[in-house]
Amino acid sequence: MKTFSMTDIGRKREVNQDYVFATDETIGNLPNLLVVADGMGGHRAGDFASRFTVEVLAEEVQNCKETHPETILGNSIQAANERLLEEAEKDNRLEGMGTTLVAATIMDHVLYFANVGDSRLYLINKEIRQLSKDHSMVEEMVRLGGLTEEEAKHHPDKNIITRAIGVKQKVEPDFFEYRLKGGDIILMCSDGLTNMVDDDEIFQIVKSARDIVEAVESLIQRANENGGSDNIGVVLAQPYADEVSVW
Repeated sequence: MKTFSMTDIGRKREVNQDYVFATDETIGNLPNLLVVADGMGGHRAGDFASRFTVEVLAEEVQNCKETHPETILGNSIQAANERLLEEAEKDNRLEGMGTTLVAATIMDHVLYFANVGDSRLYLINKEIRQLSKDHSMVEEMVRLGGLTEEEAKHHPDKNIITRAIGVKQKVEPDFFEYRLKGGDIILMCSDGLTNMVDDDEIFQIVKSARDIVEAVESLIQRANENGGSDNIGVVLAQPYADEVSVW
């Protein structure tokens, strides 16, 4: 598997509150781990929340004795949530902080992932598909039939999220699994990318890039060219890099 990850502060923010992690090496009982977190809070708090959450998650995965990916991710996410709440209690400057999270692993040709908030996971092959489900007020309105998908893209409240790490004592991630096939590419990103670049353009950029590194760099460049209104965090993974090359 090939992976490449990168964050960028964008053109409007003073602090980068996005944090990413990607390894194709074994970590605990998982063969690999991919994570994107988008922090929220004050000047320091959002930056701290995303970095701390990802670091604790990786530590918990490393030490977890469970063997099923969903259990490992679930236990590690809950532990990270509890630890983040504890940190907020120690320092009033961190009060109210939180972070989105999307965390994934690939085991035996199956993609397992969990998400909290509106950072996303896409599958790219002959088309682009969002596999994660946003935990946002606007997405809830779409599910209930109050908005169309197109209306949701431009709704003024689309960034109001309904779940996050560090908000409640018990966090509720959604879990997914998907059997992969040759040519599949996994894209994980914060809303700093998806608010600036629509899905069709993301697809074209990834498919036209010469390699995985150029693809990530080009996505971030385009988000900035389109306004760069937020931090941008991107992880790209090519699970079958040794078997099938799309570039």
